[in-house]
Amino acid sequence: MMLSGFFRLGVWQNFFRARRGGYSGNLEGEGFTLGGVYVVGAGRQGILLEHREKEFGDKVSLPSVLEAAEKIKPQAS
Repeated sequence: MMLSGFFRLGVWQNFFRARRGGYSGNLEGEGFTLGGVYVVGAGRQGILLEHREKEFGDKVSLPSVLEAAEKIKPQAS
């Protein structure tokens, strides 16, 4: 996303939302890497949830993470 990410309205909205919420990071490190969240089930269950940031500050829905985690079935030993 590099420099074009700073010109996106959603990025600025996420920035101000984080500021209002009290987040104060040091802004050091690799700032151009987008993140993600995966919930992977046991054995052959595979990926139960995949969330990739589309722009800086995208957040995964906590209820969807919990719902996916509840679907994990213990693997028979």
